[in-house]
Amino acid sequence: MGYYDDHSQNRFRERKGNRGGVFLASIVGAILGAILVVISIPALSNRGILPYQIETNQNNAVESTTNNDNQNQNFTQKQISYDVNTNTTKAVDKAADAVVGINNIQSSNFWSDEEAPTQEEAAGTGSGVVYKKAGGKAYVVTNHHVVEGAAKLEVSFSDGTKIPAKLLGSDVWTDLAVLEVDAAKIKKVAEFGDSDRLKIGEPVIAIGNPLGATFSGSVTQGIISGLKRTIPVDINQDGIIDWNAEVLQTDAAINPGNSGGALINIAGQLVGINSMKIAQNAVEGIGLSIPINSARPIIDDLERFGSVKRPYMGVDLKSVSEIPAYYQEEALKLPRNINYGVALRQVVPNSPAAQAGLQELDVIVEMDGEKINDVIDLRKHLYQKKKIGEQLKIKFYRDGKLKQTTLTLSADTTQ
Repeated sequence: MGYYDDHSQNRFRERKGNRGGVFLASIVGAILGAILVVISIPALSNRGILPYQIETNQNNAVESTTNNDNQNQNFTQKQISYDVNTNTTKAVDKAADAVVGINNIQSSNFWSDEEAPTQEEAAGTGSGVVYKKAGGKAYVVTNHHVVEGAAKLEVSFSDGTKIPAKLLGSDVWTDLAVLEVDAAKIKKVAEFGDSDRLKIGEPVIAIGNPLGATFSGSVTQGIISGLKRTIPVDINQDGIIDWNAEVLQTDAAINPGNSGGALINIAGQLVGINSMKIAQNAVEGIGLSIPINSARPIIDDLERFGSVKRPYMGVDLKSVSEIPAYYQEEALKLPRNINYGVALRQVVPNSPAAQAGLQELDVIVEMDGEKINDVIDLRKHLYQKKKIGEQLKIKFYRDGKLKQTTLTLSADTTQ
C-alpha cells in the first residue's frame, strides 16, 4: 500500500517550473545582451572609443587608423604637404636666378709646336652675379682669377644653356672682373645691399657653382664671422705682399667654383662677391667675400672704362700697426699715444704727394677730417670717396710733430 503525498508532488512541480523559468530568462537575457552589443558597436565607434582602435597624428601631416575586425585590417592614410616659406627661402628665391656659371676656355697646344693646331678646352669654372640690364645687354661681376688667361668666356645657366660672354675689364688688385652678355636669357638682376651695415652674427647665404655644373646653384647658409678682415695678397708671386685685401669672413660653405658668386643677406640683397677660402688641414669654415660697398666703384669703372681709374698719390704705404713698437718710436718718432696711421715708406718724385711736401717716414693719421687707422682705411677713403683731380687734406706726423698739407690727386699712370 503506497503512500502518495500530493503536496510534496506539487512542490516538486513548483521547483521544476521555477528552474525552467530561470533557464528561459537566461536565454532571453543573453539574446537581448547580444542585440544591445550589436546595436551599440556603431555608436561606440562613432564616439571614438571602439576597442583595438589606434589613432596616430604626427605634426598634423599623416593620420592613420587601424580597425581589427575578424583579423582583417583596413588602413586609411592621409598625407598633407607643406608649402614652407621662411626668410631664407624668400631670400634665395629673390637672388638665385641672378647667379650664373662662368666657363674659362683656354687655348692649348699639346705638342708645344708653333705650327701644330691649338685646341680650346675648359680650363676652369666659377660663378658670377648679374647686376645690371640695359640696352639689350646684361652685365656680370665675377672674380679676376675666374677669367684670368681666358681665350673665350661663357656664361652658363641652371638649365644647361650657355652663351658667349665678352670681358669688359678685370682688376688684379681687387680680384674683380666684369663681363657683358646678351640679356635675352637673363631672368633676374641682383639688388645691391649695404655691406657697411652688416653685423657679426648676421645670417648670410652663399650662392654659386661649387665644383662646376654638377652642383650649379648650390645654396649654403652661415653667418658673418668677421668684418674688415685683411688678407695679404702677393700679386706677382714674388714672395712680397703687394696688397691687403679687405674682405668679409663667413662660415657659409665656399668651395672651388663658388668664386665670383653671391653672398646675400636675409633680405636677398647682394652684400659680397665670394672670392676665396682659407684651405688648410686644420681650418674649417673660413670663407672670404669682397664687400659690395668696396666692389661697386671698381665694378663701375670696369664696366665704363675697362680698367679702374684710381686717384693717385705716389706713395708706398705701411700700416703703423704692422710696425714694431721700437721702430714706431725710434724711426717714425711717433708720440707714445699714437699707435695708428699709415707710414710712408717711399714717395715717388714729382708725384702729388711729393708736390704737397710729404716725405719718407711721414705718418698719415687723418684725411679730410677722417681718422686713418691703417692702409685699408686710406685706400677706402682714396678709392671710394675721392676722384681724380680733387683735393685731399692730410694730417701727418713728422719727427713727433703733427703737420698738415693739401695735395691734388692725379690719375694713376702706372697701370
